[in-house]
Amino acid sequence: MSWTLSLAERVQSLKPSPTLAINTKAKVLKAEGVDIVNLSAGEPDFDTPDHIKEAAIEAIQDGFTKYTPVGGIPELKEAIANRLGHDYGLTYRPEEVMVSTGGKQVLYNIAQAILDPGDEVIIPVPYWVSYPAIVELAGGKARFLKSDPARDFALDIAALSAMITPKTRAMIINSPSNPSGAIYSRDDLKAVAKLALENNFLVITDDIYDQIRFDGQGPEDIASIVPEAQDHVAVVNGVSKTYAMTGWRIGYLAGPEELVRVATKIQSQSTSNPNSIAQKAALAALAGPQDCVRRMREAFLERRDRIMEMLRAIPGISCTEPKGAFYVFPDLSSYYGKGPAGHKIEGSLDMANYLLEEARIAAVPGIAFGDDRFMRFSYATDLKIIKNGMDRLEAALGRLG
Repeated sequence: MSWTLSLAERVQSLKPSPTLAINTKAKVLKAEGVDIVNLSAGEPDFDTPDHIKEAAIEAIQDGFTKYTPVGGIPELKEAIANRLGHDYGLTYRPEEVMVSTGGKQVLYNIAQAILDPGDEVIIPVPYWVSYPAIVELAGGKARFLKSDPARDFALDIAALSAMITPKTRAMIINSPSNPSGAIYSRDDLKAVAKLALENNFLVITDDIYDQIRFDGQGPEDIASIVPEAQDHVAVVNGVSKTYAMTGWRIGYLAGPEELVRVATKIQSQSTSNPNSIAQKAALAALAGPQDCVRRMREAFLERRDRIMEMLRAIPGISCTEPKGAFYVFPDLSSYYGKGPAGHKIEGSLDMANYLLEEARIAAVPGIAFGDDRFMRFSYATDLKIIKNGMDRLEAALGRLG
């Protein structure tokens, strides 16, 4: 007797991560022998620094392979608090810190902890692809705040103020931004802090790219700029981007003790503790020498300058210069409506498919980030690959007429 499995309503419209989907498709083609230039992945091409790998090897040899406390080992929580104190001038107690299996789980835990059905979360556009889905899986409603690329994707504070309702529970800030590389101004962050204090909502600040900025400034966020707002701020960070540790899956939360307590309870009933060996590696990353961070940042800056130089030379493209992270987010919409009959490019999804199939370039469509005019290209790869990719892009766009 056959039957139909009944799936939960909340997953019926849930879409897989477009960045992972594009990256997977590119890797499949590459495995089949197709010459693909993969500029889709948000992953540094550097190897994890040796002193971090050695800490993991030592943990294995010492038998540190058992369960740990759900919210992370005490010494790692202390190292996180020390790093936040050094970089941001903020003080956190161990009870205000939790370690998770990557920054994405931190965000998921927070959403599950604070949102009831119908609660609203304000998300600036463009946004990281998983923010809306994480909100929706918690029963919340994502509300989108448009930004202006001509103003470096600055926040529209007046529009933000008008969006706040009694149902507003949080706002997500990502600076430097994935996908645009924008860094929000201190004035904008002060304005957000003021609104959060006045309207009693949480600011979730995703600081995963905080060490990869090219403006000569150190890491900063709402809590460091407006210390009196610290109890309204949940800091989300991790070791993946800063230390080339994407596969190690260690993220962390620093925030109000009650939030950390509840998020840890949620984690105890989902994944339990993060990987024990990866925690020891993260400890070495955060507490050890930081020269590797500077070297990688300098390489990313050189790559940014090169990819921007090549983008500026392609007719019909406009692109705001990223101030951090390792992505460019050019507007390719001037090429929409072009192409052979029956195969015209009508949006960023069509453009992504065209570039992958015709130019053998993997990039992520802007619609995944909330703005269909754009495409995201990662420059977390070497200069030769970047040049090859931009040469192919120029040629492919030129063929559209």
